Amino acid sequence: MAEIILKNITKEYDNGFQAVKNINLEIKDNEFVILVGPSGCGKSTTLRMIAGLEDISDGDLFLDGKRINDVPPQERDIAMVFQNYALYPHMTVYQNIAYSLKIKKVPKDEIDRRVRETAASLGLTELLDRKPGQLSGGQKQRVAMGRAIIRHPKAFLMDEPLSNLDAKLRGQMRVEIADLYQRLNTTFIYVTHDQTEAMTLGTKIVVMKDGEIQQIDNPTNLFNYPVNKFVAGFIGTPTMNFFDAECVEEGGKLYLKTLDGKMELTPEKEQKLREGGWAGRKVTAGIRPEHLEFCTEEQAAFKGEISVFELLGSNAIIYAQCADSRIVMNTNDTDSREHGETVYMKPREDKLHIFDPETERIITN
Repeated sequence: MAEIILKNITKEYDNGFQAVKNINLEIKDNEFVILVGPSGCGKSTTLRMIAGLEDISDGDLFLDGKRINDVPPQERDIAMVFQNYALYPHMTVYQNIAYSLKIKKVPKDEIDRRVRETAASLGLTELLDRKPGQLSGGQKQRVAMGRAIIRHPKAFLMDEPLSNLDAKLRGQMRVEIADLYQRLNTTFIYVTHDQTEAMTLGTKIVVMKDGEIQQIDNPTNLFNYPVNKFVAGFIGTPTMNFFDAECVEEGGKLYLKTLDGKMELTPEKEQKLREGGWAGRKVTAGIRPEHLEFCTEEQAAFKGEISVFELLGSNAIIYAQCADSRIVMNTNDTDSREHGETVYMKPREDKLHIFDPETERIITN
């Protein structure tokens, strides 16, 4: 069992800079938790405090109900996989994987059995006699994971483990890590700035910005129900389109009006805007590229000229310059379109996100 609880955790450096600001997080046994956010948001610092590699300035950290703020890293029963692999270059793969057991004076036959079991599970059996300099980036990463796995820790901490790999290898390693999580049935805490990794790996995602937690939820809810504009823009590829709009009333109904046209609202969204007193006021609206549709000029919320057309095989990405914004559309219509061609687009009413332009908090999803 590995339940980890952070209560009012703060990290403040000697110069007064707060890298992490009073965060609260409960990580249950066997969860795969992703800490995600842009560079400098405090995610790696949080991970290092859990590992014991950074001192905690304020707050309490618990592992299985025991406060571990002052417990040395080697006594926390937590294994960490670093971004730079941190392998011993003069040791073979076998020796690197076995090292933690060797210093604990585990019997040689037990070490050999566990090294070979771990190597087999990671596809490293044929590489046990090689040294790190003879391995590819993906192989080095598997060795680093093997060195963590062999300890049978209560939890695995991973600090951007795939950032040094090329795009194809990152995709392969994501699958291997997901499979490893299912097989080991233990707690994983994984740091990344790549929201694709976060969405495909995590059972719980913690979105961070400027040392603070913005939202904690599962991937589906983060995508569909962001709590603010930052989360909405950070999650999803291509990123959400944001645009200024005005809530106007015509014929007893509310619409969102842009410089290019207007868009209808679902009854639920209209009710929330009315209840919040937004009729006649300006809002910030958002729509994901995949939730835009082609339409006629009369139906259009956006009229734009194509600046870039990207054909990706089964889908295409269209960048269109509209009256006051650049709108990105992700469509299954893969017919080639010309630079400068005029397109008319409208959003799916049920997929509109509307934000308070001052606080950037969500008004309605």
